[in-house]
Amino acid sequence: MVQSFTSLPTDWSDRILCYYENATNQVQLARIANIPNWLYERMVFPGQRLLFEALPDAQLEVHVCTANMTLLERIPCPLLRVKEKAQSASTASSHNELVDSAE
Repeated sequence: MVQSFTSLPTDWSDRILCYYENATNQVQLARIANIPNWLYERMVFPGQRLLFEALPDAQLEVHVCTANMTLLERIPCPLLRVKEKAQSASTASSHNELVDSAE
């Protein structure tokens, strides 16, 4: 498996957690190369999922692994950002009831 990346510098505090899934039946190369001094490349097999950190300005290039490595799409990483699921109102109220009864 080809995997190439350098860690994001620790002083880059605006990093985001991103998610990508290869929903095709072809092997793909996921690549971020538009951030100076940072490279991320990963082979992504059919059905495989990736979680990775990137900067908001980063763009994930998805290439189909053929003889000529065809660029399939370029996705801005903010569109791949993992969103935290909000706590439901019923869960929050039952948690508050437990806290109230413990006091």
